[in-house]
Amino acid sequence: MNSLFDSPLMRSAGRDVLSLALMDARNHTLRVFGQYQQALESVGFAVPVSPLLSPPLWMLGQVGWFQEWWIGRNVQRAQGWSCAPGPTRLASIEPNADRWWDPAGLPHSQRWSLDLPDVERCRAYLLATLESTLELLDKAGEDDDALYFYRLCLFHEDMRAEALIHAAQLLGVPMDRELLQAFTPPAMGLRDALLIPATVWKMGSAAPSNATGFAFDNELAQHDVEVPEFEIDAQPVSWAQFVEFVDDGGYDRPEFWQAAGWDWLQATVKSEGRRGPRYVEQIGVASGAVMQTRFGSAMRMLGNQPAMHMTWWEADAWCRWAGRRLPAEVEWEVAAHTAARRGFRWGDVWEWTATTFRAYPGFVPGPYREYSEPCFGTHKVLRGASFATRARLKHPRFRNFCLPGRDDIFCGFRSCLL
Repeated sequence: MNSLFDSPLMRSAGRDVLSLALMDARNHTLRVFGQYQQALESVGFAVPVSPLLSPPLWMLGQVGWFQEWWIGRNVQRAQGWSCAPGPTRLASIEPNADRWWDPAGLPHSQRWSLDLPDVERCRAYLLATLESTLELLDKAGEDDDALYFYRLCLFHEDMRAEALIHAAQLLGVPMDRELLQAFTPPAMGLRDALLIPATVWKMGSAAPSNATGFAFDNELAQHDVEVPEFEIDAQPVSWAQFVEFVDDGGYDRPEFWQAAGWDWLQATVKSEGRRGPRYVEQIGVASGAVMQTRFGSAMRMLGNQPAMHMTWWEADAWCRWAGRRLPAEVEWEVAAHTAARRGFRWGDVWEWTATTFRAYPGFVPGPYREYSEPCFGTHKVLRGASFATRARLKHPRFRNFCLPGRDDIFCGFRSCLL
C-alpha cells in the first residue's frame, strides 16, 4: 500500500505531509542518480549529444534550480495561482545557477558545452535548496495558494526523476536489482474489451477558485463533453498482440500508416536500421518472443506485458491494421473514472491517445507558463502513468504530452472499436 505522501491525495496535502513528500522526492531523485554515478562518474558523466536527453549533471542540478526559482527566490510564492508570471526574484544561493540551469535562456543544444559543477557541488546545491524549501514551508499558510508552489515543485521533481529513468534506459545505465524490479512493466491479466455507455462528462479539473487542492493548468477549465457509447480495451495492447502486427508485415505496408508516420518509419529504417519499437533487439515471429534492452541488458518480455517504447505513429498503425482506433482522451478519462471496477487497468505504461494536445475552453496559463502553452497544437496527449511514475503523480485527469515521434519514454497504447 502506498503511504500518504506517495498517493494521489498529495494534490490536497497539508504542510506536514507535503514536507515528508518533498524529502521523499529528493531521496528518490538522488537514489536514481546514484545509478548514474556508478556507471558514468569515471568518464565525467559524459553522454552523447541527443535531442532526447540532457547531460546528467544538468538534469540533477535543474531539480534544485526549479525549486529555488519558484519557492526560495520567489517573493510572491504565497500568492500561488495568482502569482505574476515574472515575479521579482531574489538572488540564488548558487551564483551561477541561472547560467547553468535556467532553460529559458539556454537552448537545449548548448547544455553540453556548459562548465557544469561536479556531482558533489550539485548534491550540495540540492541539499541547500531543499533545506530552504522546508524552512519556508514550515512558516507557510495552509490554504491552497500558500501551498501551490510547494505542490508544483513536488510534482515537477517527480516528473524529472522519471525523465532521469527514461535517460538511463536510453543510455544503458544499469539499475540495481531493487530498482530494476521496480522499473519493469508488470504482466497483465488480459480481459475482454469494455462497453462504456454514452454520457455527458465533466472533462478536466475544477478551477482553483472552485476546488480544494492542486491542478495543472492544462487540466483547466472543467467543461461538459458529450461522449457517445464506445468500446475500449480493458488494458494496454500486449506484446503478444503487437507481435502479430509485425508478423503480418506491419512495418512494410504503407496502407497502415499515415503519410507523416510512413515518412518517420522510412527515416528511422535508414538511420537506425530497425523495424520495430525502440530497444527491441529481436521479435520472434514464430515463437512470439520479444527481446528488449532494459537499462543496458537484453531481457525477454512476456507476451502479456504491455508493448512499450513505440511512437504515436506505430500505435496508430497497429490500430489501423487491427481495424480499431486510438481512444480520444475524453474516452480514456471516462473509462478510468467509471470502469475501474469492471477491469479497466491503467498505470503500467503511458498511453497514447488520438487527441492532439490543446487548451481546454477557458484555459488560463498558470504561473509556470512554459509548461503547457508552448506545446499546444503540436504534441499528442498521453494518459495514465507508467511503472516509473510516482504514485502521487498518478491521477486520471493528468495530461502528459509528447511529440508523436517520441518513443524513449515508457509508452504504449490501447484501442477502441471503430
